[in-house]
Amino acid sequence: MHNYSSQLVSRLQAWALELGFSQIGVAGVDLSSAEPGLEAWLAAGFHGSMDYMAAHGLKRARPAELLPGTVSVLTARMDYLPANTPGDWVAREWSRHQRPGEAVVSVYARGRDYHKVLRSRLQKLADRLAAEVGPLGYRVFTDSAPVLEVELAQRSGQGWRGKHTLVLNREGGSMFFLGEIFLDLALPPTEPVSAHCGQCSACLSACPTQAIVAPHRVDARRCISYLTIEHDGPIPLAFRALMGNRIYGCDDCQLACPWNKYAQRSALPDFDERAGLSGSSLATLLGWSEAEFLRRTEGGPIRRIGHARWQRNLAVAAGNALHSSALPEPEALALRAILQALRPEASALLAEHLDWALAQHPQREGQADHAQQG
Repeated sequence: MHNYSSQLVSRLQAWALELGFSQIGVAGVDLSSAEPGLEAWLAAGFHGSMDYMAAHGLKRARPAELLPGTVSVLTARMDYLPANTPGDWVAREWSRHQRPGEAVVSVYARGRDYHKVLRSRLQKLADRLAAEVGPLGYRVFTDSAPVLEVELAQRSGQGWRGKHTLVLNREGGSMFFLGEIFLDLALPPTEPVSAHCGQCSACLSACPTQAIVAPHRVDARRCISYLTIEHDGPIPLAFRALMGNRIYGCDDCQLACPWNKYAQRSALPDFDERAGLSGSSLATLLGWSEAEFLRRTEGGPIRRIGHARWQRNLAVAAGNALHSSALPEPEALALRAILQALRPEASALLAEHLDWALAQHPQREGQADHAQQG
């Protein structure tokens, strides 16, 4: 039976590769050793306003409670760099921060919504498995439920947990998505791999807001990805200037990681960059009406933050651009005019960020120093 199970895992790997996955693994369901760390992270409040994380509590570390009958978890990873990504992509991404008038969207979010891509392909993989073994109880997850994804990925040999808390793989860096299939079928676990961060702390040093408060420990409340995507209130003043021109997510800890020289391209066209989400100016994106925002982001991950949060993020980036001496004065004046035009119709939330942004501009003209708070 064990031999059959091992062969089945090999066949699953082959089917997964056909579906665009890079690797699959198998983890057991006893994650009890991860519970103290999860409890401490929640107790420290590091999850911010992501209340669902606290609400599910330790169920996240107990797959058999989340889906009764689960005895093993199939883990999968899928590379997401667009197929045409150039060899010097890391340098190109860093250079975006030298152009304050450019809006920077995290690499993973420039294409189709990965939840949709992974879920449909994991479903196909599960269907293939069911066709092979007969009646099967399973459920597919992609960042869609209280699942300890990184823990499961690490236990099943997908890589090790980097100091930035993302999974790192020797052949693939960290530029990949994770997904899982909870199974009522016992499969032999795959061996975990050893960690290879060593003394490197590049990700800790690179984080603009010092959100990686210690190796393997992130305070989400300080993280630009959290602030621009999950957080729905005002951006705390202390973090606005540090956000630079990042308007959706942040890749800095991954760009700084030496393992990402091995990041792989995806063969799937789903992750190709969509027009407008790479290299666009803040001024252009601020000009998008809600209808245009919805049209441009249809089927993509950005849509879920909504137009109001999108404009809030753009306003902060615009304030940082106005404050920067690297933004040519004609561009600054045009950007200022757009912010002023948005002001009369703005919600209270947006108005506060627009006012903050506009207040960043006079500093360049040698007027009174409106030193940014924080």
